[in-house]
Amino acid sequence: MGSFWQQQWGENTIQAYTIVGVVILLVWLFRRYLSSLLAGWLFRWLGSVLTKVERSQFDALVITPLQRFVVVVVLIIALYRLQFPSALNVEIYRFEARDIAHAIGKLLLIATLTSLLLRGIDFAAILLERRASKTPDLSDNQLIVFFKDFFKVILVINAVLLVLSFVFGFDIGSLVTGLSIVGAAIALALRESLENLIASFIIFFDKPFITGDLVKVHAITGTVEKIGLRSTRIRTEQKTFVTVPNKQMVDSILDNLSLRSQRRADIKLELSAKATPAQLEALVSAIRSLLQDPLIEQSSVLLSDIRSGSVFIDADYYTAPLPLDAFNSLREKINIQVLSLVHEMELEWPVDGRTPRLA
Repeated sequence: MGSFWQQQWGENTIQAYTIVGVVILLVWLFRRYLSSLLAGWLFRWLGSVLTKVERSQFDALVITPLQRFVVVVVLIIALYRLQFPSALNVEIYRFEARDIAHAIGKLLLIATLTSLLLRGIDFAAILLERRASKTPDLSDNQLIVFFKDFFKVILVINAVLLVLSFVFGFDIGSLVTGLSIVGAAIALALRESLENLIASFIIFFDKPFITGDLVKVHAITGTVEKIGLRSTRIRTEQKTFVTVPNKQMVDSILDNLSLRSQRRADIKLELSAKATPAQLEALVSAIRSLLQDPLIEQSSVLLSDIRSGSVFIDADYYTAPLPLDAFNSLREKINIQVLSLVHEMELEWPVDGRTPRLA
């Protein structure tokens, strides 16, 4: 029996093939259990920043990429215990099959590790978003989304450099030096994208607006839903989804409507000059009384102009930054009350039949 296990097949014994095959099979069958053990150990190691309620979410994000990583690592370690059979070491496009197999192993290892780290970034972002949601400042939330994407891009770039270095054998130092000239040309070609990237940093640190703000830029008015590395997404009042380059959000005149301290409404009445001074004085006084509403913080009413056949009464009032629906309801109530006063006092409109302007 001993001689059977020691028989050579290729450059390895049957015993070596059997041990490697059994190890790979066992790891494959118990990969879920092994990854769960590793995830539990990692969760306990990070216990100072994690809580028990987050364990299920941690497992959902980490288990699958951790399984792949464990299987690939064990597969590479096990196969490296074997000598590559010389009969299979054929040359393919000037590369030996053994070198190709080694390169594939390194590529799988880098890919699975990168996938695991990307999930780790997602989990860290979820954890930070939970903590940021407990604070009233929404700028923390948008910074988390921004830097999550930013670190993912950096991680992928590093993964590509590792592949070029360890899989394809490039000298990264020489490659970076050689790419500097090409990079300058690419930077010129991608000047607008780089400007948008720089503008995104300006937005996050200068904070002219944050996610959730109602803004007006150019002819677009809507709510900011996401601030990305290149553009800002705005949900308009018509419920369309508009993407605006970050450079335009920084360079253009932007009105952050969410930061208004008050809302303003105007009333402009044009009445017939047949009205007596006593009627006009009574109307102005009555409008002033109407504008003593608890929701109105400041108001002004005056007879502003007298022209041939017409007199003009202008009024304006300010409220706190109410929700739009509440503000429109108040405007409608005030306008109806003003019209009621005009009709109760039997005042006339101008001779040409123009109607009052209630802004």
